[in-house]
Amino acid sequence: MSGDLVPPGAVRGVAAFSTGRVQIHPQHAHGSRLPSLAWILLSPTWGPWRPIHVFVIEHDRGLVLFDAGQDLASVTDPDYYPASPLMRLIYRRLARFEMGPNETVTAQLRALGYRAEDVRWVVLSHLHQDHIGGLRELTGARFVVSAAEWQAMNAPNAEMAGFLPRHTDLPGATWDKVAFEATTDAALAPFTSAHDLVGDGALVLLPTPGHTAGSLSMLVRGRDAPLLLVGDMTYDVDGMRRGLIPGLGSRATLHETAGRVLELERRLGGLAILPAHDSGAAARLVNAGGRAG
Repeated sequence: MSGDLVPPGAVRGVAAFSTGRVQIHPQHAHGSRLPSLAWILLSPTWGPWRPIHVFVIEHDRGLVLFDAGQDLASVTDPDYYPASPLMRLIYRRLARFEMGPNETVTAQLRALGYRAEDVRWVVLSHLHQDHIGGLRELTGARFVVSAAEWQAMNAPNAEMAGFLPRHTDLPGATWDKVAFEATTDAALAPFTSAHDLVGDGALVLLPTPGHTAGSLSMLVRGRDAPLLLVGDMTYDVDGMRRGLIPGLGSRATLHETAGRVLELERRLGGLAILPAHDSGAAARLVNAGGRAG
């Protein structure tokens, strides 16, 4: 895989929309010395409302989504979450969601001039609920996830780790479970493994574990400014540059991954880092030549 493979014009455009809003605790966004279950259950403070971004990449091989946002059923169906009263309490305390019927993936794609049927691939940064919510609307696409993330979702007590398998492993869905391969592409340093989604170097998946063991990011190249879509690796790019990391996941791994991403940013001049829940991501995308719905 080489940056020289990227054909001019392979990526025709990139857009973003939000499937509702999410509110999390400050400890969730920027970390805490307390055990996570303590601040989840006891923190009296909620942060500002944040977007739930889905990114749309128009590639000459087909339409690609990065993440699938929130499910409207999560705010309308009382049986959406696990039946255990303790688990329902944890999910309710972990995050608050607001979402309307015009904020589904299908409705937001339509507002951008696309149809759900146009989507060829859906790349999942990880399999938490606010990244898989639109999968039921997109079952004609291929779903792409890291093999490590799929394994984590199928582990015992997956719901305690934030996975909802019955809303993810859908009947009839086609899944591509990615195992990252060694790469000699010097433009990806310090990353030494990657997965080229369509084989032309334009959409490169990178392992960025920490929030979950199988979290991944996608580097979008072949445009004036490269983009790195990072899911929940950080909720705040400016905070990441100050050494702040999210409060859920492996702290050591998150620090290591953040270091790699910041080194990639240093090497790739003009790289725009776009997290799923960073309120500044839409403006950053527009500044890089994309559009926000």
